[in-house]
Amino acid sequence: MKNCYLGIDVGSVSTNVVLMDEDKGIMAKVYTQTQGKPIEAVKRGLKEVRSQVSEEVRVRGVGTTGSGRHLAAMMVGADVIKNEITAHGIAAINFVDGVKTILEIGGQDSKIILLRDGIISDFAMNTVCAAGTGSFLDRQAARLGIPIEDFGEMALKSQAPVRIAGRCAVFAESDMIHKQQLGHNQEDIIKGLCDALVRNFLNNLGKGKEILGPIVFQGGVAANVGIKKSFEEALGTAILVPPHHDVMGAIGCCLMAQEYDMKKNRTSFKGFDIVHSGYQVKGFECNDCSNGCEVIEILRDGQVSARWGDKCGKWNGKLKNEVEKLA
Repeated sequence: MKNCYLGIDVGSVSTNVVLMDEDKGIMAKVYTQTQGKPIEAVKRGLKEVRSQVSEEVRVRGVGTTGSGRHLAAMMVGADVIKNEITAHGIAAINFVDGVKTILEIGGQDSKIILLRDGIISDFAMNTVCAAGTGSFLDRQAARLGIPIEDFGEMALKSQAPVRIAGRCAVFAESDMIHKQQLGHNQEDIIKGLCDALVRNFLNNLGKGKEILGPIVFQGGVAANVGIKKSFEEALGTAILVPPHHDVMGAIGCCLMAQEYDMKKNRTSFKGFDIVHSGYQVKGFECNDCSNGCEVIEILRDGQVSARWGDKCGKWNGKLKNEVEKLA
């Protein structure tokens, strides 16, 4: 039986699941759409990642990250729960020697992480402007009738890129339409859009920051060679895209789970069989004090298995007592 570590990154657009062995080799990975149903996405990801491995495995540790990290942690029994900055930083440090800057663009947000001497020294996130995200690129590709997979390659064919106003998603889209009406070809418009997204990223997230190499480009958008080329032109240096750029957050979780295991801690992983369980999420407002906390509880097969959201710990404490009585 092979020992391994499980990493889960639940975002608003995608849910990524990775299985890593003790030598930091990626045994299996899944990049699936969340589609507003994180519970179903986690179950689907676990099922798919298990099907990719033919041998028997023993999960020694589990880590979760992303906007749905707490929900995923309650479902699977995670040992480590960390934010995306930490997860992406640890993954890059372990897979790219001497990395100093991480550029990450996901479906709904983007971030820049600065590392010095193997430690995260600074970061910035954009969770507001849609013009700097993968979803915006997907939408524009669909509007132009171009498969997103071909988007980057078309940008590389541009001979005279047009300047697109990229400060806002609404202005960028209207400017693209205007450029089409003027007769500019698609390659030049697409390259202009890539340049605009990179310009927006660097002006917002990179402003006042010392962007040093080696520079790593992570996230789903890193597969877009047009965006990568625009970054290289803007920064005047080569950009490295790791082999598993799309699931680096989940890989970071695996590495943190391995560290947890090395400290002789026992995993809380509930097993891959949870994919057969039925989960339900409910919320209610506690009016016992002026805080008015919105308490979230997750039910597994009709039984409450987790609660969070209460500032005083009252509802978490009740659940803990109930579990101890059953034991």
